[in-house]
Amino acid sequence: MATQTKTLLPHPARLSAEMRAVADLAGQPAIAQAQRWLASERVWINDQHLQLCRIPAPTFFEQQRAEWFRDRLGDLGWNSRLDRAGNVLATFDAARLPVVVLSAHLDTVLAPSRPEDIQLAPDGRLIGPGVSDNGSGLSALLALARLLAEIPELHPLAGAVLLVANVGEEGEGNLSGMRYLCEQTAQISGIEAFIILDGPSTDHVTSQALASRRFELSFSGPGGHSWNDHGTPNPVHALSQLISDFVDTAEAKADARRPTRCSYNFGLVEGGTSINSIPAAARAKLDLRSEDPELLEEMTSLLAPAMERGLERENRSARVGRLTAKLKELGSRPGGKLDPAAPLLRAVQAVDAHLTIRSRLDCASTDANVPLSLGLPAISIGVGGSGGGAHTGQEWYHPDGRDLGLRRILLVLAALVQRHSSGIHVHPAE
Repeated sequence: MATQTKTLLPHPARLSAEMRAVADLAGQPAIAQAQRWLASERVWINDQHLQLCRIPAPTFFEQQRAEWFRDRLGDLGWNSRLDRAGNVLATFDAARLPVVVLSAHLDTVLAPSRPEDIQLAPDGRLIGPGVSDNGSGLSALLALARLLAEIPELHPLAGAVLLVANVGEEGEGNLSGMRYLCEQTAQISGIEAFIILDGPSTDHVTSQALASRRFELSFSGPGGHSWNDHGTPNPVHALSQLISDFVDTAEAKADARRPTRCSYNFGLVEGGTSINSIPAAARAKLDLRSEDPELLEEMTSLLAPAMERGLERENRSARVGRLTAKLKELGSRPGGKLDPAAPLLRAVQAVDAHLTIRSRLDCASTDANVPLSLGLPAISIGVGGSGGGAHTGQEWYHPDGRDLGLRRILLVLAALVQRHSSGIHVHPAE
């Protein structure tokens, strides 16, 4: 994740009108009741969190969790269904056109092999794969769904929201669920804002999409015995040459472009079957990221020449057979940035000022990448509580502080829907 140092909380004079509007919203009886509800239903929210995390949902295999989630939303009074991508979509009032998408991704990097792999620790933490990323986001989505349905005065707000539990956010899922949703122009024709719930932390607001490219690089050849067939070209040697060459060249390129940030990571390297065998194949997977799409393209352009040099060097010294190479793109996540004056961002600023949440703007790769790349207002925020160990078997989440995150989401939704209903666009005081 690439993070800017700019603080989100502005000088109060710039947001006085928005802050007064949020304070008025927070004081309304229905919103006050909702905030009390969030505190009183902690046990139910924690139980839903535990249940959903015990349903495996690795990327590309989210169906069981999606069906469970669809049924739970239906039980809570929402009109829920699965779309062709496998996303769960839910609306509350069929006669109203939603104006805000509230989403959380279903998939996890790792999955429990059995329900007992997700545990409730004595200190109140949930422990196990996916409990923070993104069990916290999904449980927040369920909590808000029940809250909006159970308090009649909030039904107009519920009618303005499209709830989405989407597939394919992690890794090679390549944001497939959000891509599919945003391709359905009829479905999102009236949408004015996307709020992505991802992880627990409330100390940041992701308003800039971190662009990325992902590749698989492979070499193949005849293979053979390490002694009898010595001189046969070795795919692992060629791959190692490529990695060393690329890293050296990329580091020089990055140094020339600082302070613009970029990253390159060979996260998987495979090849060979035994110590005394010349491998017949070797491959690696590479993740490239940058805040600057132009720099990302420059880094990408280094790959093919590095591969050619590794191939040529190994084949040049070969006495028997030749290697071949293949470069395959696994995914591409687009970049984009929310206008600092966008109503969505100003609503979050006002709510954070009201709740005294000090957060910063950051740049990261999330489901918000897709709408931001299309010019649609979007942010990704945490849902409260705390967590750690993401993408490991010892991932954990503690619900202390979850109330604050849920109150924040509720007030942002209410502020956006009120702005839409009144047609009032408040500008910052000079």
